[in-house]
Amino acid sequence: MFGRLTLAPAVAACFAGLVPCAKAQDGPAKAAASPAAFASSTFRRSRRRNDEPAHSYPAFSLHASALATELSLDGKLAEPVWSTADSIANLTMIEPEEGGVPAGQTTVKVLTDASELVIGVVCRDSNPAGIVAFSKARDSELEFEDHVMIVLDPFQDGRSGYVFAVNANGARFDGLVSAGGEEVNSQWDAVWEAKTSRDSTGWSVEIRIPIKSLSFKKGLTSWGFNLQRRVQRLQETSRWAGANRDYEIYQTSHAGLITDLPNFDLGLGLSIRPAIVGNADRPEPTADRTYKTEVSLDANKRFGPNLLGSLTVNTDFAETEVDARQTNLTRFDLLFPEKRTFFLEGADIFEFGLGTGEDLVAFFSRRIGLLGEEEGQVEVPIIAGGKMNGRVGNTNVGALAVRTNTVSDLPTDATMGVVRVKQNVLSESSVGFIGTAGDPLSRPGSRMGGVDFTYQTSEFQGEKNLLVGVWGLWNHRDDLGRDDAYGGMIDYPNDLWDASLQYRHIGERFQPSLSFVPRTGVQEMQMELAFKPRPNWGLVRQMFFELNPLLVTDLSGTWESYLVSAKPFDWQLESGDRFEFTVEPTGDRPAEDFDVFSSETQTVTITAGSYDWTRYNFQAAFAEKRRISGEASYSLGTFYDGYLNSSAFTFRVKPSAYFIAELGAERNSGRLSGGEFIQSLYSTRIQVNVSPDLQLASFLQYDNESRNFGTNTRLRWTFNPLGELFVVYNHNQLRQLDNRFAFQSNQLLVKAQYAYRL
Repeated sequence: MFGRLTLAPAVAACFAGLVPCAKAQDGPAKAAASPAAFASSTFRRSRRRNDEPAHSYPAFSLHASALATELSLDGKLAEPVWSTADSIANLTMIEPEEGGVPAGQTTVKVLTDASELVIGVVCRDSNPAGIVAFSKARDSELEFEDHVMIVLDPFQDGRSGYVFAVNANGARFDGLVSAGGEEVNSQWDAVWEAKTSRDSTGWSVEIRIPIKSLSFKKGLTSWGFNLQRRVQRLQETSRWAGANRDYEIYQTSHAGLITDLPNFDLGLGLSIRPAIVGNADRPEPTADRTYKTEVSLDANKRFGPNLLGSLTVNTDFAETEVDARQTNLTRFDLLFPEKRTFFLEGADIFEFGLGTGEDLVAFFSRRIGLLGEEEGQVEVPIIAGGKMNGRVGNTNVGALAVRTNTVSDLPTDATMGVVRVKQNVLSESSVGFIGTAGDPLSRPGSRMGGVDFTYQTSEFQGEKNLLVGVWGLWNHRDDLGRDDAYGGMIDYPNDLWDASLQYRHIGERFQPSLSFVPRTGVQEMQMELAFKPRPNWGLVRQMFFELNPLLVTDLSGTWESYLVSAKPFDWQLESGDRFEFTVEPTGDRPAEDFDVFSSETQTVTITAGSYDWTRYNFQAAFAEKRRISGEASYSLGTFYDGYLNSSAFTFRVKPSAYFIAELGAERNSGRLSGGEFIQSLYSTRIQVNVSPDLQLASFLQYDNESRNFGTNTRLRWTFNPLGELFVVYNHNQLRQLDNRFAFQSNQLLVKAQYAYRL
């Protein structure tokens, strides 16, 4: 199974073992981000900002007008009720001039009744022909297109919230604010609608969000609310509240308020979503095709507006988009993000520990229902699962329990669970506990517990962000015994200076069954320092100078790996293009031999020993506002006891909103004492967007290690806001030693689901 290609980061970072990467492999989930990993992004940043209390901006409030009549959702804001509604008259520019007046006026209005919010936005533009909008698909990457983004904080806690974004074509993006405003979980999906309209003055959008799609604090008549607009051809970003470059729109404590909200009616608060799946599968050339029809059920029950209970029975994830293969020249695993709907609801509550990052994920839900690379990425049937998540007062609570079934001859009939409690303290900080129990392979005595504390403020030295966090975990399993991990981080993430210090201690036997820990028995010390001036030149928007040293030692203090990433040149131009050069002195001391390249015809091994090398990386990203765009990178230099040249590119063509094509390639050419090798990965992605509710996407991919050529074609039709149809076809062929391709497997999946809300 395949997903969208995500090109690997700077290869030398992976070589140190400090940025985990994966062998060319498959998985059951879609890729997490755009290949332009180093490009500037409105939606995601390597380290996002923190938040501050909403009451710091009392002047930013918008009265929600009553939705007294039926509204036709057409994006035109033509009904009389819009003309009398309270409005935001304009936004404040952040880019390119902080505090400036945007080139085009943006007007925002909100209507509401007991069952829904309707948000209307009018985006004036003096050059409507210059509007940049290529996407139509659901969950498109919209950061490089003209769009508006809405952020809601229905708990007014300044730490959580919902993100909704729409571009000028009506393509929709939604996500959960997480990590106190530092991140957005873009895999979360809600039931909502949006329609857009264009005319000679610009474009407009109407957004309808059912109240049953949200959790909120009971009794509130005001919610946190913010809006941001992007005009891509001008590289212009403007915002309503908290219009400060040091803050992200996700920081809901900087949001304004929508006021005078009614008493919302959740009805019974019950949502039942049955699904039927037809599966025609031929798993290998010698097997007969099998036909199977299954029924699954998902149900949600709201216990008040702020607490949600979920149940899943005979769980099916046929509609889940697939992971992309990636190349890996290290001995460490790659973290794949969670994509499955059941695990995504309330995922922000289960997050743990400032600074743990990809080096340690305390609760990694992909351990449930999937076995990792060492077991061949086996999918394990989920018999049933239950979950409770929400907020009670200032306390965030989450609990999950799942029962899995036996698969093949593996002991995967297991019950697993997690409990997470996080208390909001001070104005922006939190203290919490996490505990997990159970093991995917039924190994006895598996349990883990831990505590974390994060101090956050966006009022440091007036209006700067500062985070300080500490955390500790212990785990036990009968075959491992007991061990622990602990660490901390100081983070100063602001627009001009962005700096952090991190420390992690991970015990040799710290291998929790429901966690992701790619490296054990180590101490990791990391510093990130970035100076990002804006020279106010006609050509350059912003410059980035970075120094990021990272050292990994064993528990006695002897070094095992190091990486010093120095970036003397990184310019983002006013056009949106970006060019970067990085020097990376690297060292590694593998204690055992490992295969850096392995195929049916060749294996190249790195022997145990001590190695030092230096690599030079060049990268370029070309502005996405153009119909032809892409990214390219090239790195060269020494590598272990030899040399390595690496190149990668992504090329995109967007002739219209109805058709997008993407071609990607990555090539690593190595000359080592253990042999010479060429590692290649090629991909093509074609997307046909009939409308925001009907898309057909096809992904083709080949790598020369597995010698597997695979296609994944997926049709998604949202025939009703509550109902969807998915048709998925997977086909794989294996390249033989005589270079001919032979059939390996194929599968056709058809899934229909509909949610009944009571």
